[in-house]
Amino acid sequence: MQQQHGPIINSRKQFLLRGSTKIIVEFFEYCVNSLLFQRGLYAAEHFKMTKKYGLHMLVTTDPAVKEHMANILKQVEEWLMVSKVEKLILAVKSKETMAVLERWQFDIRNEKDDPSYTNNGASPSGSRESAPPKTEQQIQEEIQAIMRQITACVTFLPMLDGKCTWTILCQTARDVEVPITWSDADPHLIQNPEQVKLRSFSTNMHRVDAMVAYRLRDDY
Repeated sequence: MQQQHGPIINSRKQFLLRGSTKIIVEFFEYCVNSLLFQRGLYAAEHFKMTKKYGLHMLVTTDPAVKEHMANILKQVEEWLMVSKVEKLILAVKSKETMAVLERWQFDIRNEKDDPSYTNNGASPSGSRESAPPKTEQQIQEEIQAIMRQITACVTFLPMLDGKCTWTILCQTARDVEVPITWSDADPHLIQNPEQVKLRSFSTNMHRVDAMVAYRLRDDY
């Protein structure tokens, strides 16, 4: 009987990992969609409203954008399932100069790689086992708070002058297998940026910390 305990625990952990991965991928998808709309990268008629996280969210209806994003998120999901994703980044760039104007960064910490991590943000001296599992409602409320904060951030970010483009970056562990459809890229850093640390959220397997860095208009 005892020999069955390991597989049962592993199966439960795999179940939690899959659920946590789905939450993070879905969050990033809605986050990118929201920013594409709020930063005016596409016209308003290319979005539709839907309800998510107790909020009215806007998502793209552009077939090319949807397909591009789906391909990216499919690979991100695969890497998350093997604990290889460290950061997800949305970079907004000037189409004329290709200078990075905004950089939305989401750091992902996995409990396997951080023994001090607890899903309720306890200090390293705390015991992870003592923290009760988070409910879906608690996680949704944390994500809702981040989404509200991102919307609020847009009110003080510099206006994006001229046409802009965007790219998604995924910082992974060095030993990750990279498909031929992906390529190495520079981190799209901004020199002397203004930075705002945003809220974080956690699941029973991961913690996501968010921040935005941006270039002041005088630096364009």
